[in-house]
Amino acid sequence: MKHPRLHSLALACLLALPAAAFADGVTPPKGITAGACVEGICEYRLGNGLRVLLFPDASKPTVTVNLTYLVGSVHENYGETGMAHLLEHLLFKGTPTHTDIPGELKKRGVGFNASTSLDRTNYFSSFPANDATLDYVLGLEADRMLRSNIAKKDLDSEMTVVRNELERNENNPGSVLGERLRSTAYLWHNYGNTTIGARSDVEHVPIERLQAFYQTWYQPDNAVLILAGRFDPARLLADIAAKFGPLKKPARALPVAYTVEPVQDGEREVNVRRSGDIRITSVAWHMPAATHPDTPALMVLGNILGHAPGGRLHKALVESRLAAFAGAGAGASHDPGTFGAVVAVPKDGDAAKAEAELLEQVEDVAAQPITAQELADAEQRIGNGYELAFNDVNAVGMALSEYVAAGDWRLWFVLRDAMAKVTLDDVNRVAKTYLIPSNRTLARFIPTDNAVRATIGDAPSVASLVDGYTGRAAVEAGEAFVATPANIAARTQTYTIGDSLTVSLLPKKTRGGTVVVNADFRFADADALRRNPSAAPGFAGTMLMRGSKTMTREQIDKRFEALKTEASVSGGGQGAGIALQTRRGELAEALTLAADILRNPAFPDSEFEQLRLQAITGMEAQRKEPGAIAGNAMAKAFDPWPADHPLRYRTPDEQLAELKALKLDELRAWHRAAYGTSNGQIAIVGDFDPEQVKPLLQKLFADWKPGVAYAPIHTQYNAVAARKERFETPDKSSAVFIARQNLPLNDDDADYAALLVANNIFGGSGLKSRLGDRVRQKDGLSYGIGSGISADSSPDGKDDAGSFGIQAIAAPQNAAKLEAAVREELARFVKDGVTEAELKDAVSGMLTQREQSRASDGAVAGMLNSDAFLGRPMLRRAEFDAKLKSLTVEQVNAAIRKFLKPEQLSVFEAGDFANAAKTATPPPAK
Repeated sequence: MKHPRLHSLALACLLALPAAAFADGVTPPKGITAGACVEGICEYRLGNGLRVLLFPDASKPTVTVNLTYLVGSVHENYGETGMAHLLEHLLFKGTPTHTDIPGELKKRGVGFNASTSLDRTNYFSSFPANDATLDYVLGLEADRMLRSNIAKKDLDSEMTVVRNELERNENNPGSVLGERLRSTAYLWHNYGNTTIGARSDVEHVPIERLQAFYQTWYQPDNAVLILAGRFDPARLLADIAAKFGPLKKPARALPVAYTVEPVQDGEREVNVRRSGDIRITSVAWHMPAATHPDTPALMVLGNILGHAPGGRLHKALVESRLAAFAGAGAGASHDPGTFGAVVAVPKDGDAAKAEAELLEQVEDVAAQPITAQELADAEQRIGNGYELAFNDVNAVGMALSEYVAAGDWRLWFVLRDAMAKVTLDDVNRVAKTYLIPSNRTLARFIPTDNAVRATIGDAPSVASLVDGYTGRAAVEAGEAFVATPANIAARTQTYTIGDSLTVSLLPKKTRGGTVVVNADFRFADADALRRNPSAAPGFAGTMLMRGSKTMTREQIDKRFEALKTEASVSGGGQGAGIALQTRRGELAEALTLAADILRNPAFPDSEFEQLRLQAITGMEAQRKEPGAIAGNAMAKAFDPWPADHPLRYRTPDEQLAELKALKLDELRAWHRAAYGTSNGQIAIVGDFDPEQVKPLLQKLFADWKPGVAYAPIHTQYNAVAARKERFETPDKSSAVFIARQNLPLNDDDADYAALLVANNIFGGSGLKSRLGDRVRQKDGLSYGIGSGISADSSPDGKDDAGSFGIQAIAAPQNAAKLEAAVREELARFVKDGVTEAELKDAVSGMLTQREQSRASDGAVAGMLNSDAFLGRPMLRRAEFDAKLKSLTVEQVNAAIRKFLKPEQLSVFEAGDFANAAKTATPPPAK
């Protein structure tokens, strides 16, 4: 059967592309051939089959390395589900020459992780541009591509960790429902399998099969190396040739999948009965693969239906208060995938009515065809999303993994262009073709004469779409600004307007002309909050973006989309804020719009009821969650405030009662009584003209005085006796462990730097830490464990309500072992302290991470506001860096023994301990 076709012009643009462009001025070294270039991204290929994508940008002082292997859960055979994900874990266990991968990455300050999906696995790292670090990361990836240990001992130690991750997913109603939905939607294709795999496969997979899987798929001819950021392409290609070129192209041919999902012949349904307090209905309809001509129209249709607040589902379900949440969307996958929709209602809501309305909205588009305005709005939102994404080369470098997995990286651009050309006929036609009852997953056999079915046609080859594709003009890059504290301070203009509104302006050329605004306005005091003990202050801030006196929520959303601006206007008990990411030409109008929203909210009744329903539903959904239960217990135990204090702990029941009793007039009254903008901080960083911005800020913010002057609520250290509390959460297969000790600590404290380093070594650095090495790497008890130091801060430096905390997840039957291991490691840490090598690596990694944070304009804006509020110069951050560098082992160990007291640690656990005691997990098969 022939494919339904796109509009002829759109199809012509997709298939009749000009000849490919090649890298300008870059001569590949011997053994590397140049491929296509699109909008600043160029492809190269090594003789062994490895493909390389380079996206250089001198204005971004970071580098992202993303190695994508074209292997995921879809490539697993019977009994091997979860194998691709298992390998993802084991590739961090080392090679003969890289014995401690997390440790080596940590000491270099590299942010790293990996992920597995249906069609691919990727390993990614990000760090400040540095030739030595880049050289190390490339060497590491080349080494573990073929020489990872994949040893039985590592599989055994990681098994409980992966099982714990699986159990964590099973705690989440949405995750469980999505897994059941997918397995029901597919009869034969491996897209029906969850990526994490079946528990029995994960627990019993023979190491020999895992090794064979690794040797088949982890090869240069099945990998795409993506690099984005600041680097010299010619030098980098030479380094890649030196490191990856010697890897031999395998003699084997990659396995070819040939399973095709048959046409669905009737509605299917699956019911999941698990513990929880939220009702979710999720629906899937089969749709074509990424390269099919109908896919762009389906992706646009997903945006029209699923967008909030302008989408059809939001209007029909959320605005009518039938549901708390609703959404829809379509992706682009290598093989035919699914178009999905979801609706969530409170546990006492009318789920049947919400489901019926959802199906009517999605499957009856013919009765109410998509309009030209809906299509135009969706195409603008999609186009804005692409444009904003392309301003961040590192984010693009990560996003390309998904399109590499779908068939070719250039599909990212091809689909963008195709969606911009989708017509009304296309959108309405694909809705009638694919979103029909017999193509819906609800597993119900109903004999029907002349049943209407959706046939998923063959997709054209990727080459027919991408060969010769050149794309649009590359986005103009910005200046190579080195974001040191000294350079930031030298470039920043600081002055005061209004009563005490400090303005910090940091102009610089940025990629795409982007500019970031971060404004924090301060008002109110403890007495004002005592007079308003309800949820009104918080709700008033959340309602700001939901309608002004001149614009509805949807109009606000559309206007910011038209301005190509990501915007947030929010508020709370003692302040309000504006956060904008926009461009030079749109800055003035976006800032003016945000100021009007802040000053003139409408507080519409319909939006108030939507928000209240969402809040109540969200709180109810947390009632039986282990993390929420343990967290509430800890908050109550450590609450130092009297019953009438605005910061006091409130139980979930008290919070729900306040929500249900809340009146809209209370929100309006709080805004009138408290709000103002003449006190606080504003920081603007990016591509703008300060002389044009200064009078605008004066006009918008200087004269609006707060109704209640700001006064900080001081917080002080409060000693809390150690305790242990355990809570039963039936039918929750992953338990939560949290622990806390209060500390008399301010970030001006002489020991603060030493404690930060100590925490980094003990548990603050993910995989590579004392806790990570013991609890995850050695004992295999937890998928995630870490610790944190919290220090108080205030302009006068007197507040000192600090704390030390530990958090982890584990199987309920392993909770006792987890707690014992944590307490043992903490006691050893206090007794023996840190080593010289640990101190050196921790400081090196922390300094690199601090440098990395300054590469983000949004982070810099936040730093400028924080420093202005606390009365600190930017150069104080350089002084703190110097203090970190000068730390000695003796200073760190003295701080550990002064502050960390194992006997004062309180522990709170929640999980299905009773059931775990009855049914202990069997050991993996030998």
